[in-house]
Amino acid sequence: MDKLLSLIIPAFNEQEVLFESYERMSGAMRALPYEYEIIYVDDGSSDATPQKLRELARKDERVKVLFFSRNFGHQLAVTAGMDAAKGDALIVIDIDLQDPPEVIQKMVEAWEKGAEIAYGKRLKREGETFLKKFTAHVYYRLLTSMSAYPIPLDTGDFRLLDRKVADTFLNMREHNRFLRGMSAWMGFNAVPVEYVRQERFAGKTKYTLKKMLKLAMDGILGFSYAPLTLAGYLGAAICALSLLGFAAVLVCALTVGAAAWLWGLCGLALLNGVTMVALGVQGAYMNRMYDELKGRPLYIVKESMNLK
Repeated sequence: MDKLLSLIIPAFNEQEVLFESYERMSGAMRALPYEYEIIYVDDGSSDATPQKLRELARKDERVKVLFFSRNFGHQLAVTAGMDAAKGDALIVIDIDLQDPPEVIQKMVEAWEKGAEIAYGKRLKREGETFLKKFTAHVYYRLLTSMSAYPIPLDTGDFRLLDRKVADTFLNMREHNRFLRGMSAWMGFNAVPVEYVRQERFAGKTKYTLKKMLKLAMDGILGFSYAPLTLAGYLGAAICALSLLGFAAVLVCALTVGAAAWLWGLCGLALLNGVTMVALGVQGAYMNRMYDELKGRPLYIVKESMNLK
């Protein structure tokens, strides 16, 4: 068939898993009845990942590589791969083999049947700590409950996007990107593909606590207005509680007595708490507005291989 599939793989310090990942990824792509390209995006790696990617690109002309000038982050690495992709469908997958490449066939079958987005839905997460599983469970449900658009539960960035979906995605150039939320916002026909997430093949996860919190904030602030209204609800609740507190102090003053400074302390604490919450929420949104107003490029590619 004359259609082309583009497999997009972000990579950051993945020297331990790179060659094994390539063998399984390319094997999964060869099993499909389509031409394909594999696009690696090196996200500023400091280990031997760039050298190994160059070796793969010299050995296999279907391997195309983008090298970032520094670490720009997973979501921007995915975006760069999508910018370079030529395929009729684009498949995003992580390099660590936790998302089995063999599931790609099921995604392609869903696409052939008319799905515009086929996203991986995790039935089980193997090889992860209880804390990681618990926080992921809570986060996805919190995000879904707060989002103005329905974001599927227990999903990551492992997904297939039809060409028209990818083109729409690439027209959205915000800096603080959240792929799964942006996919849900588009409203295209999305079909889940269920699978069991595997244990990482080798190496350690590059998603530190700081990066996971950043991604969580991007998801919530980018697709929910709830934090803006949260301060109002919290302020109203604190005001109600403060009225009860003032009533308690009044009762004490009329019975056993109460120091006069308690009135001022209660009122000051209430005012400062509500003000700080409101300022924090406003600051988070203003920070994102500032990022967009600067107008800087999303990423910088210092070198590429096999791209025309």
